[in-house]
Amino acid sequence: MDMDCKQTRNYMHAHLDRELDPVTAAGVEAHMRSCAACAQVYATQTALRNAVKKQAAYFTAPVALAARIRAKTGAAGGPVARPARRWSWWPLAAAVAATVVITWTASVQMENGMRDERIVEQVIAGHARSVLTNHLVEVASSDQHTVKPWLSSKLDFSPPATDLTAAGFPLVGARLDYVNSRPVAALVYRHRQHVINLFVWPDDKGAAAAAPKTSSKQGYNLLHWNAAGMTFWAISDLNPTDIKTFADTYASAK
Repeated sequence: MDMDCKQTRNYMHAHLDRELDPVTAAGVEAHMRSCAACAQVYATQTALRNAVKKQAAYFTAPVALAARIRAKTGAAGGPVARPARRWSWWPLAAAVAATVVITWTASVQMENGMRDERIVEQVIAGHARSVLTNHLVEVASSDQHTVKPWLSSKLDFSPPATDLTAAGFPLVGARLDYVNSRPVAALVYRHRQHVINLFVWPDDKGAAAAAPKTSSKQGYNLLHWNAAGMTFWAISDLNPTDIKTFADTYASAK
């Protein structure tokens, strides 16, 4: 069965729940193999369903509940059911509200996780590109009164550009880069033979200041934190202890 994008997306939820007949299911699968857009939509829906399953709370009904239901309805030889009381819609409303909250929370968590993962990939690419092409800086100076004005003239914000030579992390200079769909400042530091790229841009979500979050990928160690209305991503092949020392030193020197 040949399907277009509209048909495929109409069948996606049923396909997720394994409710389609084999012919229709095969048509959906065939279309997604040749359509990256529909495959991405299906992957997003699958991730959302899995997140809801993981976040939702499940409760097991008491064993005696079935007996009480049979007794009320007269099933299995039980007493004749009494006239039903007026059914209240409040339990259903509460259940629906809880489902909405859980779904929304899971969606936000998934979106944030996907955004952070995308930024990690871009930070790694920017760092690797600068090192491999030996294009570390566009303004080479350890003087913050040279580096900061240069960045301010190129960007719509002014990041802190502190020289940390006394702590063993001399400022080499800075360049412009592109992360998270916007131009950002890339401050470049060294520690012995290791290069540290510190990407900085305004925090558009107004996140509260927090301790750096660490991660490792492709042989690099990364630190991410927010402070003073800015987002900071530090990356290097330094060991986790040294890059954490760099982040702490930079944060306390501002």
